[in-house]
Amino acid sequence: MRRILIGATVSLVTVAAMPARAQSMQDLSALSIDELANLNVSSVSKSSEALRDAPAAIFVITHDDIVRSGATTIPEILRLAPNLYVAQMSASQYTITARGLSGNQQAQNFTNKLLVLIDGRSVYTPLYSGVYWDMQDVLPDDIERIEVVSGPGATLWGANAVNGVINIITRRSDQTQGLLATADGGARERNGGLRYGTKLGADVTARAYVRGIEIDQSRTAAGIAANDDWWRVQGGFRLDWAASNKDALTFQGDLMNSRTDHLGAGDELTQNRNLLARWTRTETEGGALEVQAYFDRSKRETRQDGGEFSIDTYDLYFQHNSAPGARNDFVWGGGIRASRFNINGNNSIFFEPPRRTLLLGNVFAQYGLALAKRLKLTIGIKAEDDPYVGTSILPNVRLAWKPTDTFLLWSAVSRAVRSPTPFDRDVVEVLGGQRFLIGDPDFRTEKLTAFEAGTRIQAGAQASLSISAYYNIYDDLRSIEPAPGGFIPIRWGNGLKGRNYGLEAWGDLAVTRWWKLGAGLNLLHDKFRFQQGSSGLLGVSQLGDDPPRQATLRSSMSLGRGITIDADLRYVGPLPDPAVPSYTEMGGRIGWRLSERLQLSVSAMNLLHKWHQELPPQTANQVPRKILAGLKWRM
Repeated sequence: MRRILIGATVSLVTVAAMPARAQSMQDLSALSIDELANLNVSSVSKSSEALRDAPAAIFVITHDDIVRSGATTIPEILRLAPNLYVAQMSASQYTITARGLSGNQQAQNFTNKLLVLIDGRSVYTPLYSGVYWDMQDVLPDDIERIEVVSGPGATLWGANAVNGVINIITRRSDQTQGLLATADGGARERNGGLRYGTKLGADVTARAYVRGIEIDQSRTAAGIAANDDWWRVQGGFRLDWAASNKDALTFQGDLMNSRTDHLGAGDELTQNRNLLARWTRTETEGGALEVQAYFDRSKRETRQDGGEFSIDTYDLYFQHNSAPGARNDFVWGGGIRASRFNINGNNSIFFEPPRRTLLLGNVFAQYGLALAKRLKLTIGIKAEDDPYVGTSILPNVRLAWKPTDTFLLWSAVSRAVRSPTPFDRDVVEVLGGQRFLIGDPDFRTEKLTAFEAGTRIQAGAQASLSISAYYNIYDDLRSIEPAPGGFIPIRWGNGLKGRNYGLEAWGDLAVTRWWKLGAGLNLLHDKFRFQQGSSGLLGVSQLGDDPPRQATLRSSMSLGRGITIDADLRYVGPLPDPAVPSYTEMGGRIGWRLSERLQLSVSAMNLLHKWHQELPPQTANQVPRKILAGLKWRM
């Protein structure tokens, strides 16, 4: 890892010798309540709108929140969102979901109902609909914001946007000019990043970066070394070109390599290569046309004959928006994605067939009709054609009423699906020389009908509150069924159904000009059962082992002379089955801006326990306390 990192760093430093506009260390004063309410978001309607007007359960992790948190990986950053459940499984693996159904590792039912995007590139794998979190990285200083929508977003974002959408948006290259060097080090983790941004022409800016991270092994529930230490090196670039007053183009790409040790198994090597291009034309009347294409190649290999797979994805997408802020608005578009996978399994697990090309096409339209000055009805529909089950219709109806400028009421009814994957249809697992588990060639989509209602209130410039409630009805969830007329090989089925409901709330309070508090609450209740004729194998807990309640509290202080002090407290309720006790943990960061160029920091996570367990000990290791000293230099 070190050789790769040093080589990339030398290359970047050479590039950095080019002239560029220097930038000084920014003052990380948290956004005011007003500024946050007026922040433009795009994940709810695929159009730019103020957060205060967005009729959905959306939480925004801002750039300053990210930098001030001291978090060094995307999963750790996502812990800032009170509408997500984030649990660490090993040094590199996490379970992340919204509104339940977090899966069960022992039942091979993985988290697979959350759509994650990085700058418009979908990063969930089409092999099983989940996300390999150890393969996703962005330089934290380059993230503009992360929009976290809990609840279905399938009408605009498509299949797999079942329980939520995480949209990671990075800064334009003209916002990241000059040289930035970061380094954090502690007893259990080392990481460093180098980024250089420059102006290539009158209307062209670019940046390049390299970042490496190395995390030591955790330990098992029995207290022995877990041998799961890992490292990752990633580099990339972004170029933004204002080709005319109306046209803007963006090109960006990344290269990533990582290596993870495994206890009693071969090491795991991963790679990702991606390249994205986006063209945006702004029309005279204010509307916009956007066309985007990307290529993504991902590969994972487990040494000692553990098998390997690779996936090449080609995606083309376009959308057209009417002018933002119009009384009636309209957005429509479509896209096509081809994913070519090749799997070389092992003696225990393989796929039949081992390679396929999956074609996914869609068209969508959404119309917002102003029924009155402060009352708006939004109706949308998407038709998505999946390679396994054909066309799914994904409608959405949303009503928003804003009786005053600071008070929003909204409600929605939506339908979403998780499409079948090769893991549902083609997998074969062998035990004792016999086929023990196989995919089901008739596996159907997992379906959700969701009812939501919420409010967003801003009490002057001092406080804001967001509350949302939901009632979800699920059908055809994945189960395990015996072979017809026998038992083995067991196979996947669609024998589970049920419902869950809950409440999500969060708010901010500006105690003084320099001190802001934030709090969050997440309540979940679920009730699932087997459909008539289903086997009942493994029980309903195979769907998820979700905490019934979570709570967070965050304090952000911006003191004089560039000193910031941040602290967060999180409570996670007990997991029901397999049982894991509740826990409370604390983290924080102290930052000190020594000069316009230099900042020092000390950050900590999991301060209350040297080790704690977040997921069942049968499948997850313990999570350690972590303290890092950090340095950031900008010029």
